[in-house]
Amino acid sequence: MLRILHTNNSLPYSWLVDPNSEFEPGMIAQLKVYGNQVVCGVSDGLSPIGIIDDVKKTSFSTAKVDEVCIITCPIPTLSGSTYVTPIDLKYELENANIYPNSFVCTPELVVLNARNGVITVPAGTPLNYSSTNSGIFDSVRVVVRYSYQVPGIPGENSTEGTGRITVWTSKIIAATDQFDTSASYALNSILFCGIEGKLSTSRIEETYPPVGIVTAPPTAIYSFLEFKTYF
Repeated sequence: MLRILHTNNSLPYSWLVDPNSEFEPGMIAQLKVYGNQVVCGVSDGLSPIGIIDDVKKTSFSTAKVDEVCIITCPIPTLSGSTYVTPIDLKYELENANIYPNSFVCTPELVVLNARNGVITVPAGTPLNYSSTNSGIFDSVRVVVRYSYQVPGIPGENSTEGTGRITVWTSKIIAATDQFDTSASYALNSILFCGIEGKLSTSRIEETYPPVGIVTAPPTAIYSFLEFKTYF
């Protein structure tokens, strides 16, 4: 999803759509050659030209940021001077059908079942949280973020009628849920085209150009990245 906040009185441009690209609004565009025609699709980070404002996808995705998981151990066990879990602990996340490469857990204590949206704390993991405020650790507390497939909503192709893709090629301020959740975001961080053509603070190659700046990081309450583009 793409929410346009300010356009500087500019209008988007359109090109013939790349038949091999799948995209959602908020992803980054790049010109390509298909046959003997110039077309526009998802950027690989080398030559980004703007922000896509069309959809051509078999399913929709969105981001979940800073989901706090407190996983209680029924039988905390002392191992030396540390309480650990003697059994595997399972916890169901708020969403299933998670894209594995997008999943980040802090601290890294769990194993993800991406299909079911279940995380597992392996037996022997040190406990790090007291759910009773007693000072004795009886739980594992982690914070996760990820992208997932939105359930119950089929994909769409808004370019089907025209065969053209809409791209904001001028400076805009906008918000999107199409960003790389494996990266961290802070106010005024420089943005690049990351994996799968999504905004990211991680640069794929050192020579790839920046595309914008963070104007408001995503939060647990508002899982959208607000940004200003450099185009």
